[in-house]
Amino acid sequence: MNNITQRDSFWNKVYDLAKENKDIIVLSADMGAPSLDKFRTDLSAQFVNVGIAEQNAILIASGLAKEGKRVFVYAIAPFITFRCLEQIRVNNSMMKIPITIVGVGAGFGYEDSGPTHHMIEDIALMRSMPDIVINSISDSTMAAAVAEMSTRMKKANYVRLDRLVLPTLYGQEEDFSKGVAILRPGDIYIAATGSMVHVALEAAEKLNKSGVNVGVVDVYTIPINEKNFVEAIDGSKKLIALEEHFVSGGFGGAICEVLQDNAVTIPVKRIGLSMDQGYCYKYGGRDVIRQHYGIDADSVVQKINEFLK
Repeated sequence: MNNITQRDSFWNKVYDLAKENKDIIVLSADMGAPSLDKFRTDLSAQFVNVGIAEQNAILIASGLAKEGKRVFVYAIAPFITFRCLEQIRVNNSMMKIPITIVGVGAGFGYEDSGPTHHMIEDIALMRSMPDIVINSISDSTMAAAVAEMSTRMKKANYVRLDRLVLPTLYGQEEDFSKGVAILRPGDIYIAATGSMVHVALEAAEKLNKSGVNVGVVDVYTIPINEKNFVEAIDGSKKLIALEEHFVSGGFGGAICEVLQDNAVTIPVKRIGLSMDQGYCYKYGGRDVIRQHYGIDADSVVQKINEFLK
């Protein structure tokens, strides 16, 4: 663990890049971060706080991008996606204006703020539109790399960041253009994304101790790189898709579409948030919420054992 959040790792890299490139602009919807303080102070001509006006932020960002700027727009995840759906659809999907939409608090990242701040439908929402790339970040090394990659992207991208300080999974040499990485080989695989990659690794460790050889694949780019994903799970007898997101339209659905389109016929178990349970009004921390939905490591182990019978 490097004791840095994905958010700070991401903005530190943007700061370094922006010092050398005056066309890099950051728009904040009244969001702060220690890593943004130095950006606002040192690069004030490249920083705009639009206030709590996320829809306006997308419009301003798109206008600046049309003038040749490389623009990052930053807010809490549900407010920079759901609130801005029409603006993103028209400007960045239909008109193909490339900006980087940065949302912090993926999944239950804002676990103490209630369902308005939970971001558990964003993958379904954003992957439904053409020309929008989702970068679902699983560690701070990836966050910095995606910040750098964002300055070269020809399409708009949505970067979903977690709030937690999570263990580092990747070295500095990792090639994050692949979209898929095998973190642990196995006879069967858990495919996970974002912070749930860490839950998948914990569950796999528990299962391996009981004699079940389970591997983990981190899928961090959606649309999924089909070739790389199919190659990664080649030979897997069964597959589990794990997400901190409603199952309907989410990451597991995207996995099943890739398998179907590539004629890969293996049993798949989707583990995520049940639509029947609806939104969450429980408090007590993220672990309590994950237990409520059955996506904590122990619940995942139990569900996989039942799936393998």
